[in-house]
Amino acid sequence: MDFVWNDGGRSACGFVGTTGDCVARAIAVATGRHYRDVYDELGKRSLKSPRNGVPVDVANAYLDARDWQSKSVTKDMRFVPQLLPKGVVIAYLTDTRGKQGHICTVIDHVIHDTWNATEDGCYYIRQYWTAPQGTVEEQALRAGPKRQVSAQQDLTQREFDKIMRRLRAFDNTAQNTGSTEGEKRNALRMMQSLMLTHNLSREDIVDEDNVESIHFARMACPLNGKRAYTWEKMLAFYLTQEIFPHVQWYMSTKGHRTLFWFYGPLSDVENIIALFRELLLTIASAAKLQYGSYVRGSGASYAEGYVSGLPTNAEAEEATSNESVVSNRALIHARTLAVHGAAKEWLANECNTRLTSGSGRGRHQHDENAAQRGKKHGAKHQIQGGQRRKGVPHS
Repeated sequence: MDFVWNDGGRSACGFVGTTGDCVARAIAVATGRHYRDVYDELGKRSLKSPRNGVPVDVANAYLDARDWQSKSVTKDMRFVPQLLPKGVVIAYLTDTRGKQGHICTVIDHVIHDTWNATEDGCYYIRQYWTAPQGTVEEQALRAGPKRQVSAQQDLTQREFDKIMRRLRAFDNTAQNTGSTEGEKRNALRMMQSLMLTHNLSREDIVDEDNVESIHFARMACPLNGKRAYTWEKMLAFYLTQEIFPHVQWYMSTKGHRTLFWFYGPLSDVENIIALFRELLLTIASAAKLQYGSYVRGSGASYAEGYVSGLPTNAEAEEATSNESVVSNRALIHARTLAVHGAAKEWLANECNTRLTSGSGRGRHQHDENAAQRGKKHGAKHQIQGGQRRKGVPHS
């Protein structure tokens, strides 16, 4: 394993939404300090919110005050975790143009971050900091995200969770149509007082159904060959349309492999990757057993038919005319679009990836009989999608 998803405790502190907080996140992961403490201290040093980034000199001064050792890299060194010293390291990276900067933590050559910068292949190490050697702190840090927090940190987190619960309770009272005008005014007044006292905003107390509270992730499923087959692309489209509608996908190539990238809510991405691999193996094996190949000819046609025959919800939706069900479906569709928009924004901000459309042609001759045979077999396949994130609940 060369990557561990770790937000440094940001979500546990009640922060939501997509941000450029890589400095606060990396320092919280590397030092083991509470995210909110690091966030506040960096804000005081830089005289602005760390939400949208912190200058490197501020990060350098912060780490220097804690006896971290800095080393500048004078020549071009591509970001490869194995090139860094073993132990806890904070790395400052820039892209090939030197304009796009990023800071992340590497522990024993494993990246601890919310995305894997090595996947982009365009980042270079410009500077890195190593933890104070031989200290109790340095030894404890190497446990990574599994390390135990101090009693003081745990108390701080419990107190903060208590404040957030109170704020959300006041918010529910203020928005409840059954509350009296006096109750609403009192709830709003108490909310305002708490938020001013603890430097919180309305965005910090959104409920779990708000798209800004979703933990997004991007993961790749590598396949051999620089060119994906039509049925493989059909399968990715099917899974994102029918089974995990909050997830989106795109393709890229790296070396001799094609990468199918899935991005969206973290739990959905993990599940869709597992299901995609399972179905790839099932369909390819069936095509090879019956036609000797899944690459071209009848075998490829069978695989395409198999995917097109997989069960869908389209017929059930067309047969439903209940007004409440149709209205609820519209809400689910609206939320799906909102998640898609937030995921694309996250992909651009956190992964520096903007998608473009392309086209291509298949190589095999279509065999209609094989396709129909595959369609019959695909229709009998029972899809198990795992635990998906809940959308708008049915009434």
